[in-house]
Amino acid sequence: GAGYVGILAIDVHLPDVHSLKAKRHELSVLRTDLTRRFGAAVAEVDHHDLWQRALVTAVLVDRRASEVERRLGDVEDYLAGRWDGARVDHRAVVAPEDLDG
Repeated sequence: GAGYVGILAIDVHLPDVHSLKAKRHELSVLRTDLTRRFGAAVAEVDHHDLWQRALVTAVLVDRRASEVERRLGDVEDYLAGRWDGARVDHRAVVAPEDLDG
């Protein structure tokens, strides 16, 4: 098959941030961490105009669904230990051939 895609929708709360510039910095650190540690593609997808909140999507790809599941769990464990204000809202693993279109 074409492999599997793992998706995490992460709600990030940054209570100590008081400007969009500071928020961009914190999200840059998060994005860099997830990319370097886990090979995730990461994007801020909502709440762009809020200082203390962001919705971030992280995506992982692997040839085995079990490996995607394990890696998503590793990301969630990392977030729980390092990013107190990050909460996973949605988690999914899909095969590209299962997607419409």
